Amino acid sequence: MKRREALKTLLAAVPAAKLGAASIAETHGFKLGIISDEITEELGQAADFIASYGLHWAELRQMWGKNLMNSPQEDLDRAKKVLAARKLQVSVIASPIFKWNLPQMPAKAGEKRDEYKASFVESDADPLLEKSFRLARFFGTNKVRIFSYWRVADPKKAYPMVAERLRKAAQLAAKNDIQLVLENEMTCNVGTGRELGRILKDINSRHLRGNWDPGNATELGETPYPDGYEAVRGLFTHMHIKDSRRDPQSGKLIWAPVGGGIIDFKGQFAALRKDRYDGTMSLETHYRRPDGNKTESTRESLEGLLKVIQA
Repeated sequence: MKRREALKTLLAAVPAAKLGAASIAETHGFKLGIISDEITEELGQAADFIASYGLHWAELRQMWGKNLMNSPQEDLDRAKKVLAARKLQVSVIASPIFKWNLPQMPAKAGEKRDEYKASFVESDADPLLEKSFRLARFFGTNKVRIFSYWRVADPKKAYPMVAERLRKAAQLAAKNDIQLVLENEMTCNVGTGRELGRILKDINSRHLRGNWDPGNATELGETPYPDGYEAVRGLFTHMHIKDSRRDPQSGKLIWAPVGGGIIDFKGQFAALRKDRYDGTMSLETHYRRPDGNKTESTRESLEGLLKVIQA
C-alpha cells in the first residue's frame, strides 16, 4: 500500500503536459509504449505510469521478480488483468531467445552478460519458441523479440550458422502465425543496423523482421541515423528507443535521456513519419539519474522523447 501511495504521489506531481503524450505520439502515427520493467518490475505500478501518460502500449520482459518466460500462470493471469484494467495492449513479448552461446562458436568464457533473470541454452530453443508463441497469443500480440547469440570475436564467421538457425526459427513462427522481431543487440552477433539489414534480407521472411535499436548501434560505432536506419528501412516492425552520450571524463558511451545524447532522433522520427512507419515502438530507458530512480529516469527520458517528436 505504501508503494502504491508513493507512486500516486509521484504521478500527481507530474506536469499536466504529460496528459498530452498519447496525442503527441498518435498525431504523428506512432504506436508508442514502454518496456514495463524499465520503470519497475511491479507491473501494476509500471502500468499506472504508462497509462498516466495516456499511452496504450507495454512491452513485457520481467515482472514481479521473474523473467516472463519463467512466470507461473497465476502471474500471467494477474498481468493480463492489470493491463486490461488500464486499457494497455502488449506490443511485443520481449523474450531472451538466442541470447546465449552459439554452440559451434561460443563467446569468451566467463564474460559477464545481462540475462534479465533468464539463463537458457540452445537445447531450450524450440520449447522456448513454442512457449513464447503461446504467451504472444495469451497477451494478444503476434510479435516475439529474439536475438542472434552472444557476439563472438569475428561475427562474420558465425554468420552462416546464425542465419541458418534464425531461418529455421522463422519457419516455426510461420506455422504459428507469429512474427519474430530480431533485435540488433551490441552483445550479440547482429548488433548494428547494417548487420540487421543484411540478415533480414538474406532470410527474407515476413515472419522474421527487425527490432531496430539505434542506441545499441552506437555501442558498436555505427551512426544510427542516417546510416543504420538506411540499412534497415522497411525491414522492421518494432523499435527500441534510448539515447547515449560520451562521458566527458572517460570518453566512453553512457546512456542518456532521449534527446540528451548523440543520436539524431529528430532526423530519425522525421524519416519514420515520411516513410509512414506503422509498427510499434518502446522506450527502453536504460539511462539512470544520479539517484538511480528508475521511474523518474524513465519520466525524464519519455518527456525528452515527446519533445523530440513534437519538434
